[in-house]
Amino acid sequence: MDLLFPEALSTGVGLFLLAASAVTSMLTAVLGAGGGVLLLVLMATWIPPAAIIPVHGMIQLGSNTGRAVLTFRHIDWRVILAFAPGVVAGAALGAWLLVNLPAHLWQLTIAGFVLYLCWGPKLPKASFGPAGIFLASAITSFISLFVGATGPLVAAFIKQIHTDRFKTVSTFAAAMTLQHAPKALVFGFAGFVFSEWLLFIVAMIACGFAGTWLGLRLLNTMTNRWFSLAFNVVLTLLALRLLWQATQSAGWFG
Repeated sequence: MDLLFPEALSTGVGLFLLAASAVTSMLTAVLGAGGGVLLLVLMATWIPPAAIIPVHGMIQLGSNTGRAVLTFRHIDWRVILAFAPGVVAGAALGAWLLVNLPAHLWQLTIAGFVLYLCWGPKLPKASFGPAGIFLASAITSFISLFVGATGPLVAAFIKQIHTDRFKTVSTFAAAMTLQHAPKALVFGFAGFVFSEWLLFIVAMIACGFAGTWLGLRLLNTMTNRWFSLAFNVVLTLLALRLLWQATQSAGWFG
């Protein structure tokens, strides 16, 4: 068991995080989003700051890959083909700049866009064409290298395209698989040693796959209407959390 967890984690904490990986993956499969951010919050409690985004990114890569594989036939490949080039552009720009941007700026921006996409008027149809999807992909892929919390924004954008719950979940999973993939290269070149965390990452991915499988079984019992409502509520709660974090980061209220 000691070989499974890096020195930074005790056995008890490691086992808790494995269980959390299963539960949060199930949450994302059922509600469409939310699990990745919740897991990020839990990991940030115990994992060293320098390891949080790269380790979480690799776990989310595996989790989203598993969900995309299990829902493969529902993926909207038109969206994914437009999304992929944006991932490359955004990740390349982020790797080139490697800047330390103010956290509250991105938190406010992401929260504002999520709330608008959930409750505001629908975006113009042109926003969902190849150019619009490319731009959304490039921006969120760039931001994800620094804040690791763009999932709600990508989810809200894709939800504007589809009303079918399975298309939403599957296309979001495929998009996030693409977005997390460059992190291994970017953080590897930046000097992060993934080998120290490899067994833990693999175990977290395996637990996440089990949670995803169970979550998709539960998704079958929901209607598109209830899924849409639950999806918007979850994203709204995540956006409100980001707004609260922004006030803390900026020190506006002490």
